[in-house]
Amino acid sequence: MRKIGFGVDMRKRQQPHIEGRPQAPGHPRPNNCCMCWCGCCKCLWNEDRMEGSERTCTKMDSIEATEEQQPTLDEVVAWARSFELVMRSSEGREIFREFLRSEYSEENLLFWLACEELKKETDPTAIDEKARIIYEDYVSILSPKEVSLDSRVREGINLSLAEPNNVMYEEAQLQIYTLMHRDSYPRFLNSSVYRDLLDSKRSSCLDT
Repeated sequence: MRKIGFGVDMRKRQQPHIEGRPQAPGHPRPNNCCMCWCGCCKCLWNEDRMEGSERTCTKMDSIEATEEQQPTLDEVVAWARSFELVMRSSEGREIFREFLRSEYSEENLLFWLACEELKKETDPTAIDEKARIIYEDYVSILSPKEVSLDSRVREGINLSLAEPNNVMYEEAQLQIYTLMHRDSYPRFLNSSVYRDLLDSKRSSCLDT
């Protein structure tokens, strides 16, 4: 696979900021079938999923199969029970993005979405290009949209830049997903952005 030319320069730039050790080579990636990448049945994503016995394990690629349509009142209410449902819904992601924009943290969702697009890519040239753009936009310390990643994950990304692949940001993506889930999501549910939408849906139901 073609190497990214900017990798060496970027690693030199990032090196003073790196603490800790990268993940051991050959460490197996969990073979998960659902939204929970960590593979732990006790994680928050699985807790969301277990709330309804009728719900089944959902693959990440199902996110693109979600129809783009106006959410129903039931769907908006369900967003308060499950962050996964917010992220699977195109309307949910848009409303959540509006809230993140008000908190000046929109880059977290944009980074997560960019990683999703990279994972779908199979062409080596396109992978190189998208990996470079993601690095420059969200990982580089020079970017105004830099996301918050720990030093171990950041170093792993730096090492992957020599030969990029379409899952090189997966661990970073997990960290940002967890950050949004635990930090931004609770405030989103109490925000005027969500509550105004919920009230409008309830009013629409009463009018019909």
